[in-house]
This record gives sequence, structure tokens and C-alpha cells, in this order.
Amino acid sequence: MDEADRSASSDLIDFEALVGVARRQWFVLLCAMGVGAIFGFAYLLTAVPYYSSSVTVLIDRGNTQLAGQLSSIGGAVLDDEGSVLSQVEVFRSDTIALSVVDKLNLVGDPVFQVTPGSLPTKVLNAIRSLSDVSGWFASDNVPENDLASKRQAAAEKLLEELDVTRVGRTYVLKLDYLSPSSELAAKIANAFGDAYLIDKLNSKYDATRRASDWLQDRIAELRQKSVDSDLAVQKFRTANGLVSAGSVLVADQQLSELNSALIVAQSDSAKAEARLQRIQQIIASGQGDAVVTDVLASTVSNELRQKYLDASKREAQITARLGANHIQAIRLRSEMSEYQRLMFEELNRIAESYKSDLNVAKAREKSLTESVAQATGISATANETQVQLRELERESETYKNLYQTFLQRYQEAVQQQSFPVTEARIITRASPATAPSHPRKGVVLALFCVIGAAVGSGLGAFREFRDRFFRTGDHVRNTLGLEFLGTAPLVSGTRIASAEQISHPQSIVKLSTISNYVIDHSLSSFAEALRSAKLAADLALPNKQCKIIGVVSSLPGEGKSTIAINFAELLANQGSRTILIDGDLRNPGTTRAIGRHAQAGLLEALVENVEPSGLLLHNPRTKLSFMPAVIKHRIPHSSELLASNAMRSLLTTFSSQADYVVIDLPPLGPVVDARAIASRIDAFVFVAEWGSTTRRVARQLLSDEDEIRRKCLGVILNKVDQEKMKLYRSYGSTEYYYSEYSKYYQNE
Repeated sequence: MDEADRSASSDLIDFEALVGVARRQWFVLLCAMGVGAIFGFAYLLTAVPYYSSSVTVLIDRGNTQLAGQLSSIGGAVLDDEGSVLSQVEVFRSDTIALSVVDKLNLVGDPVFQVTPGSLPTKVLNAIRSLSDVSGWFASDNVPENDLASKRQAAAEKLLEELDVTRVGRTYVLKLDYLSPSSELAAKIANAFGDAYLIDKLNSKYDATRRASDWLQDRIAELRQKSVDSDLAVQKFRTANGLVSAGSVLVADQQLSELNSALIVAQSDSAKAEARLQRIQQIIASGQGDAVVTDVLASTVSNELRQKYLDASKREAQITARLGANHIQAIRLRSEMSEYQRLMFEELNRIAESYKSDLNVAKAREKSLTESVAQATGISATANETQVQLRELERESETYKNLYQTFLQRYQEAVQQQSFPVTEARIITRASPATAPSHPRKGVVLALFCVIGAAVGSGLGAFREFRDRFFRTGDHVRNTLGLEFLGTAPLVSGTRIASAEQISHPQSIVKLSTISNYVIDHSLSSFAEALRSAKLAADLALPNKQCKIIGVVSSLPGEGKSTIAINFAELLANQGSRTILIDGDLRNPGTTRAIGRHAQAGLLEALVENVEPSGLLLHNPRTKLSFMPAVIKHRIPHSSELLASNAMRSLLTTFSSQADYVVIDLPPLGPVVDARAIASRIDAFVFVAEWGSTTRRVARQLLSDEDEIRRKCLGVILNKVDQEKMKLYRSYGSTEYYYSEYSKYYQNE
């Protein structure tokens, strides 16, 4: 792709562009699909029909569970997908294939040994054999009676035509075999099923036999290790004095009991200390009404309190009647003081008993603490030793369990050797097919059509990749960075009749209607594109009294001269004074189109200083003036003539006589004439042929001609095929709405 195209490309898929590619390349795609269909028919006509026979095998989990009840060695439990798929590989193993070869004697079967093939297959095999250079020098001295090689070759041939698949997520395997003979296909399919069942029985018997032989040796070894480990446990207990009471050691049991007693003693000590502290607080504060539990339980304290309350009651009554100083009141208060003193003495006695209880509890707690410390030391020593004991016990238990397990497995393996149960059975046997299954005509035709479509898509993509021409206005803007002026459709001109030929020596004579197209079809899209160029010139050069406009192209044959003639005719027809100059001194196409009869022109004006006005040809209809270029011999210095002072004087003269001077310049690619005169041109119109001029060439030429690019008004796409143009329109582009605004054009 061009750099400009790459920069304009989007990261997202342009589905509209893909649809456009499909519209442009559909014929190539259709032809490729047709060729693919032809090859498909040819293949079907020459292909050898193959017959398919099927056998279905069920991995019977019911039998597996039955066998598993008798033994866990011989029966494989197929609970995962990998196990079922492993059975598929068993079907495709050499062991099963060789068993089928031997059972059916396929080595000597002529029907099996003959390998028919279609014509394309034979051709491919011949090409493959010719291209195998190493096979040319291989030795052919293979013994005829080499039975092992023949068996292996027959097994490989069997596996090539064998297909084993799992039916959905079930435990059913389907085996399909292809063969040119329907009877042989059925025989081989059934033989594969039988060989698989026999192989399962044999493999199970071999597994159980090998297991029983190995278990015998292993059981004897485990028996001895179990006895030795149990004896080591007992010796270690005796040596370290680890006497146990039930499941724990005696030392641990004693420590547990002492800890329990210590906790109780600590609780009693705390309780006694709390009672002592409380009664001491009461005594120290002198609170007569404060009591403790033992005071309430004491008969003496209760009697003293009762007497104190009675005296207090009588004292209050006497004081109320006789006064506080009455002798009886004084006596009662004295008794109350005595009762109170006696109650506090009782409290002191109880406090002494509390102190005695506290001392007893502390002594018991101290004794138990010493006993716990002593028992803890003994238990810690025993625990350290018991770590080794537990390790010996675990080892002994492990060997005992292994011995029991292997002894049980040995008994099961012995029983399994004589138990003919497999986890598979055939649920559908094969029968000879009545109709060939291969090749599948619909699938083959569809495949060849798809291949043809793929090839056609590749060819279409290659054609699109190679299509780097100007097709739309977006190509012009993105590639050249110039304004798109419009499109000039491809029109067919007719030769003008001889009656319309020369009427005056200074008249313009047009040999084709194409040169007069803009006048005859003033409302056409062709004329609209030229009007767009005029408008661009007027907007770009608003202060110029006379605008000198050069018409250039990249390469010859792009219709530059036709555009220049019609552009000048348009300007003249609109009332502007217009002079058209054929500035191509190498290949004067404009002169050949409308001034073939001229005898002198631009060359004479520049070299011989002939008066320019006498060299002009005129169109009486539009008042267009034309300066031809009459070339009588090759001019190697045409660029110097265009850049000369004489050319400057000529343009100055014409500028004073006209509003527009249109110069048909040589193309940029072959010669440098346009570059030489670029400084004297006010503006350029660039013409590119639609579908012919490559974007890369135009971009390169304009990048080299910086002055021409800077003065370029825009680009006109010439010779546009309107029917093909529809295939390049994208949504939102100017071309997309052509059908809408074409109502304003009258091309015919």
C-alpha cells in the first residue's frame, strides 16, 4: 500500500470497503467457484466408491462395578473422559490391528491388497514418486517371504481407513471402516470389535497374574517388618518404664489429678482470704450494722444484736417521754454500748477463725504446688521419651495395615484370574453397506466450491492490492493533499463531417466532437467539473486581471489536451476573453485536435519573432483564440524556449489582451518543460486518468515539482467510467450521492 493509504487506513474493519471489494471482484469469485465445481465433478466421476461399516462398543460400567467388587486391580473404573479416550487409542494400536490381520488372513487377501484410486489420486501418487529423489536410490531387495514386514504393512493400511470416535458424552465408541468392498468392510469392522474384547480379557488376566506374583513377595516382606516393628515397641516401653493405664501413662494421669486438686486448693485459699479481708474491714471501720455470713449463723451474735435492738427501742421511748437525761435513758445507752462491745468481740473471734482457715488453705495449696511441679518434671521426661514411642507405634501400625491390605489384594487377585469379566461389550455389529458412503457428493462439491471461492478471493484481493489508481475524490485528497475538482466522464467522440471543415485559414477546425463536448453538453457533469476549475481559479487569484492557467498531467495519454480545449471553450463561451496555447513542443496534441491545418504557431513566435496575433486561430462560435504549436522537426531545447524571455513577452502580450490564458503543458513525467515555465504560470490544473494513473507516480512527480504543487488548483479525474465508478462509492462520499445530484446533469 502507499504510505498515504496506510496512514488513512483504520484499525477497525471497514465492512463497507469489503462490500465494495466484493461488488468489484464478484465475477472473478464466480469464475473461480465455477472452475472449482468443474474440478469437483471431475473428481466425483473418477473417484472410487468406498463403503463404510460401523461397530459400536459400550464401555459397560455395570460389568466394571461387578468386577470391582471382586478386585480393584483388574477392572479400570472409567469415570473420566481421559479414560474413555484412551480406549480409542487402544482401538488404533498395532496390537489390535495385527490381531485383525492374522484373524482374517489379510496378508493373502487379494481384495484387501489391491488399492484402487481415483484419477487425481493416481496423478498425485505419480508426481510424488517422481519427486521422491531418495526413492530412486533405495534398494528394492525386499524378501518376498518377509511375513513380519507384510503383516506390519497390512496393519498400517488397516489403521489408515479406520476411524474411532466417541458418541457424544456417552461411554459408547463407534468404529467405522472404509473399503471398496462392502463385505470386506463389515468383516474387518467386526474383527476389530472382537479383537478389542479379547485384548481386554488378555490384558486383565496378565495384569492380575503379574499383580499376584508381585504381591506374594511383597506380603512376605511386610509380614516380617510388621513383627519386627511391634516387638520394637514393646522393648522400648519396658526399657523406659512407660507404664500405661488404659490409653494414657500413669504419670500423666497423676499429673492431671494433682492439677485438679491444686485448682480447688487455690480457689479455697482465695475464698478464705477474701472473707478475712472483709471481716477485718468491718472491725477496722467500726460498723456495727455490717455483718458477714458467720455472724448471721452465730447464736451469740444474734442474741446480742437482739438485746441491742430492744435496748435501743426502750431508750428511744423513754427519751421521747422523759427526756434524754433521764436516768433510765442513760442506763439503757450504757447497756447498748456494752452490747456493741460484745458484738465486736464476737467479730474478732470469727476473724481469728477466718485467719486459721486461710493458713490451712495456703499450706494445702503450697503442698499441692510442690507435688504438681514434681509430677510435671516426671511427665515431661516421659513425654520426651514417648515421642520416640509414638514414632515406633506409627511405624508398627503402618506395616500392620500394609500387610493386611496386601494380603487382601492377593486373595482378590487370585480370584480375579479366573473371573472372565470385561468392562466392554459390542452393542451393534457391522453389516455390509448397500450404498457407498464415500465420496460424499454434496460435501465434495461444496468443498471444491469453497476452495474455488478461496482462490477467487485471493485473486480478487491481489487485484485489489494491485489497483493503486485514482478512483475517487478521497484518493485525490488523501494521496496528493490537493482539492478534488470533479470528474470528467469517459465519452466517445465522432468524427466531424467534411462539410464542417476549414471555412477560413485562421479558424479553429475540430476533427472530433470530443473537442466541442463542453459546448454541446453545457449541463453535463463534464462541464460542471470544468466550472469547478474556473471557480477555483477565480477564488485563488481574485486580484489578477489575466489568469494564466497551465493544464498538466503525470503521463501522456491521460486526456490533458481534451481537458485544456474544453476548459478554454467553457471560459470563452461564458464571455471571458480566452486564449488557448499549445505549450507541448514535443507532442502537440491540442494542435492535432483543433489546429491541424495551421502552418505556423508558438515556435515561430518564440524563435522568429513573428507577430503573435497573426498566428492565432479563432472559433467564431465561442470567440476562443488558439495559439497552435506547429512542429516541423524535433526540438531538443523545448524547456529553454518555454523559459525564455520571448515566452515571457508573449505571455505579457496575451495578458493584456485576454482574461484567461490556458496553456496545455507537457506531462510532468517525460519532460521538464512544465517545471521550466512554472514560475510564469499563475495556477495549474492537474489531470489524472481514472483507473490508469497510479497514485504513487502522481504523488512522486508533484512532490518533486514543489512550485507546481503549490500553485495547483486541484485535480480533475478524466475518462471516468460511470458504471464502474458505482463500485467504488463509499457511504458519505461525494460519489455516493451521484445518483441524487445527477438529476442536475444532462450528459446526453
